[in-house]
Amino acid sequence: MKKIGFLSFGHWSPQSRTRSAADALLETIDLAQAAERLGADGAYVRVHHFARQLASPFPLLAAIGARTKRIEIGTAVIDMRYENPLYMAEDAGAADLIAGGRLQLGISRGSPEQVIDGWRYFGYQPAEGESDADMGRRHAEVLLDLLRGQGFAQPNPRPMFPNPPGLLRLEPYSEGLRDRIWWGAGSNATAVWAAKLGMNLQSSTLKNDETGEPFHVQQAAQIRAYREAWKEAGHTRTPRVSVSRSIFPLVDDRDRAYFGREGQQQDQIGYLDEQTRAIFGRSYAAEPDALIAQLKADEAIAEADTLLLTIPNQLGVDYNAHVIEAVLTHVAPALGWR
Repeated sequence: MKKIGFLSFGHWSPQSRTRSAADALLETIDLAQAAERLGADGAYVRVHHFARQLASPFPLLAAIGARTKRIEIGTAVIDMRYENPLYMAEDAGAADLIAGGRLQLGISRGSPEQVIDGWRYFGYQPAEGESDADMGRRHAEVLLDLLRGQGFAQPNPRPMFPNPPGLLRLEPYSEGLRDRIWWGAGSNATAVWAAKLGMNLQSSTLKNDETGEPFHVQQAAQIRAYREAWKEAGHTRTPRVSVSRSIFPLVDDRDRAYFGREGQQQDQIGYLDEQTRAIFGRSYAAEPDALIAQLKADEAIAEADTLLLTIPNQLGVDYNAHVIEAVLTHVAPALGWR
């Protein structure tokens, strides 16, 4: 069995079916409801700043949580270079309580964004001797400490409202959320770091090209390194691991028109910056029988317990619900995912 959800970047433009920010937000809520009806397990959103995409996740996650009953809701991922961990802990706690404990919060040090050093506009700056990636990881560690729910703030001796005894924690606090934090790792080293801190692992459709092997082989090795580090750290619970994929079963004329001549049928190599060579995983688009055979050979999907389907949200709710349904009915059972 494997949990299967969708991942939306929330692209919008006047030239697509998703023409405005309002469309992107409201359609994501509608798609989450449709995915829940279809039997999918998760509705996840990506966060990008300074872009015509989804940016502020917590109002959206709270709305999805209020309109659904069962489906997991989450992020993949929030760039921690831009985040105030204390404010984030409050927002996340509120969204999780609204959803009844279904929040799966994916965070990371982030990736190249639309503007140069965008986090500076948000009021953040690396400390002396610290990189922006270090700053993102530092923000993440503060968030993890806050989500333990321990008091840390000295109460006012003459407060406006009565306080409980002892040091105060941030409110609202949601029990169990600390165990539902995921780290989006771009390298084997950061996957191991996440395991040591007790975070679940998210691995997307790109990672640092560390060995020159095919993407899915490198990603599977990353997952195994993460699990070994988790075991060595002595954590008592079983960690979760997700991978993201673009998967399109070609079952009708719409599918063939959109993806029948899909260009990225092999991995691609690129550079995230001048120093970081990255490998981008292939997309999968084929008739169901061929698609099943291709996916059987993907070592990283086999290693993961959760699969996030990256969806072309700008094609509209109905079409994306169709894609999710096609994977659940034509592909997942044959691969033992259902």
